[in-house]
Amino acid sequence: MRTTVNLDDDVMAAVERLRREEGLGLSDAVNRLARAGLSQRRSARRFRQRTTSLEFTVDVRNIGEVLDLLDEVP
Repeated sequence: MRTTVNLDDDVMAAVERLRREEGLGLSDAVNRLARAGLSQRRSARRFRQRTTSLEFTVDVRNIGEVLDLLDEVP
């Protein structure tokens, strides 16, 4: 499939380096690098944030109760 893309200078440098090292054509080098990037993306573990309950002991919906509690804090 033919398409036009704009590559950043650092990406093009990586493509050229692979072409020299492996003796590849431009399309083959771009395809190999794209596949390598995609395979790393699939194998990356999904980030999961651990959370814990704060278990409020005061009803934060009652502003009066919250203000009374704050008055007691040294």
